[in-house]
Amino acid sequence: MNEAIEIEVGSFKDTMYLAFKRMFDIFIGLIGLIILIPISLIIKILSICTGDFGSIFFAQNRIGKDGKEFKFYKFRSMVPNADEVLFDMLKKDKKIAEEYKKNKKLKDDPRITKVGKILRRTSIDELPQLLNVLKGDMSLIGNRPYLPREKEDMGEYYEDIVKTKPGITGYWQVSGRKDVTFKKRLKLESYYSNHRSLKLDIKIFFKTFGAVIGGHGAEE
Repeated sequence: MNEAIEIEVGSFKDTMYLAFKRMFDIFIGLIGLIILIPISLIIKILSICTGDFGSIFFAQNRIGKDGKEFKFYKFRSMVPNADEVLFDMLKKDKKIAEEYKKNKKLKDDPRITKVGKILRRTSIDELPQLLNVLKGDMSLIGNRPYLPREKEDMGEYYEDIVKTKPGITGYWQVSGRKDVTFKKRLKLESYYSNHRSLKLDIKIFFKTFGAVIGGHGAEE
C-alpha cells in the first residue's frame, strides 16, 4: 500500500515538473523568437559582407525523445557542404580522424566560417532551436540532440539519454564544454536523464549564462 502511494506521488511530481517545464519553454521560446528576427537580418548582412551568400539557417536530422528523429535548426556556422568536407578530411588526415573519433568534434575546425566563429563564441547559433522548443521537439534544458550516425557510438548510454527531450543547453554544457570528451559527455547526460528535476534545471539555466559570458560557445 505504501509503495503504491509512493509511486503515485512520484508520478504526480514528475507530471507537474514536466508541465511547468513545458510552460517555461513556451514562454521563453516566444520571447526568443521576437529577438530572433533582427538577429537573423544582422547575420545575413554580415555573411554577405564576408562573401557567404548561402542560407544563414542550417537544418539536420537529430535524435529526439524515445529515439524519434526530428528536423533540428541552427544558424549555419560552417561552410554549406560541411559534412562532405568532414568526411574528406577524415579520409585524408589520420590525426584529424583520431580526434573526431574521440570527441566527435574538432578543436580547430577549418569548416567554420568567419561569421560562424562569432556565432559559436556567443552561442547565438543556437537561437533557431527555439523553433524546435515551440514545436515540442526540444526543451530549453535537456541532453544534446545527437546525430543519427552517433547512435552506435552512444552504446549503453543511448537508452538513458533518449528518456528526455534534447535541450538547447544542458548538464554537459555547464560541466566543461570544450574539455569534455564524447564518452564523458555521455556519462553526464545519462546522469541528467536519471536525476532531472526542477532544482537541477534551474541550476543549469543560470550556469549557462556564465558559460556564454565566458565565451565557451558550442562546438557543433
